[in-house]
Amino acid sequence: MLRRMAPASRRVLVQFAHPVLERSQVNRPLIDAVASLPGVTVNDLYEEYPTLAIDVAREQELLVAHDVIVFHHPFYWYSTPAILKQWQDMVLEHGWAYGAGGTALTGKITFNAVTTGGPASAYRSQGYNRFTVRQLLAPYEQTASLCGMVYLAPFAVHAALRLPGRPELERNRAAYRDIVAAVRDDRLDLAAAARVDDMLEHVTELIRPEAP
Repeated sequence: MLRRMAPASRRVLVQFAHPVLERSQVNRPLIDAVASLPGVTVNDLYEEYPTLAIDVAREQELLVAHDVIVFHHPFYWYSTPAILKQWQDMVLEHGWAYGAGGTALTGKITFNAVTTGGPASAYRSQGYNRFTVRQLLAPYEQTASLCGMVYLAPFAVHAALRLPGRPELERNRAAYRDIVAAVRDDRLDLAAAARVDDMLEHVTELIRPEAP
């Protein structure tokens, strides 16, 4: 399913990957929070490609047509669901995304929006996962660098299994919508968002107020 909204300052493509969305109690509310925003396109990869047969031309056209690429997914084994690796291997071609003549993504903004099962305290140097989410997403950060993109810190929602029915979920939904709307409208401090470890922890300081 591809949902497009009307154009805005920047066009945002959310590459959404969740293999069992019918069982998700957090990713579905999060994606619904941004899907209705003008200027945002949600591309549900598992719905579009249930056999992982990626349409490379279609995906490249979507990337070219948007200014901001958000990879939204649960944090599976410190990485992404399988379809996103398949997507990277096929879509980010040499000579198109990187290498000689590979400038199609140069200057585009990208970040990961992820949900984890463990608490935020688990993703610290002294936590049981030993690394931050941003550190574990280093392959995405380096891929963005190779492709000439602007990489922002992840937006990480932790302890997803404990959130349904709690006020934290509504706050996280609102924060995600605010971040996506701000990057769309050029109200997100990109330099600061690139420096922090997690955008969710710094929402209020990263977003400039709307002009009166």
